[in-house]
Amino acid sequence: MSKLRAFGAFWYDFVIGDDWLVAVGVVIGLAGTFGLDQAGVTAWWLLPLLLVILLLSLQRAVSVPLLPRRRRGQRTPPASPHIPPAN
Repeated sequence: MSKLRAFGAFWYDFVIGDDWLVAVGVVIGLAGTFGLDQAGVTAWWLLPLLLVILLLSLQRAVSVPLLPRRRRGQRTPPASPHIPPAN
């Protein structure tokens, strides 16, 4: 029974991972693409659009923004070149 539980735990972690909303979004996207295709609508655009939305939704899961904003006046000074000692 422990092997079956470990197998299930692996697949749960592999499919669901850290964010179950992304897994649900992928399933909805695949089902929506299938539904649109069955209705005769060209549906190639749905998954890339959904991918962008899901990636932006992951911003809430990370501690820093995906696209950091530069604030005016805050610049990192250039590193000083290494000057070898004189002989």
